Amino acid sequence: MLKKIQAYFEKVPPEKRKKRFKNACIVEGITCILLFLVAMPVKYQFGIWWQMIPVGILHGAAFMWYLVQLPFVKKLYQWDDEDYVFAILSAFFPFATFWVEKKLI
Repeated sequence: MLKKIQAYFEKVPPEKRKKRFKNACIVEGITCILLFLVAMPVKYQFGIWWQMIPVGILHGAAFMWYLVQLPFVKKLYQWDDEDYVFAILSAFFPFATFWVEKKLI
């Protein structure tokens, strides 16, 4: 499976990969905002728990999309190990992918 993913990313031109990663950073951050600032307050204020499911699925997909792309854009941006680890860890902190998009890209 990993070889198929790697083959897919190697076929994509570098500029397109950069644009996709930038979009992944933004989408992951937006879904995080939707989850924390919209879905969770609605859940706890009004008891509408079921609306968390689609937002959670979207955020999970964006999170995975971001993480899958990281090893393949590391070479494009010529990140050292410190920048790469920072980019990985930023996926686990709310809204940090916006910072990755501004500082590392």
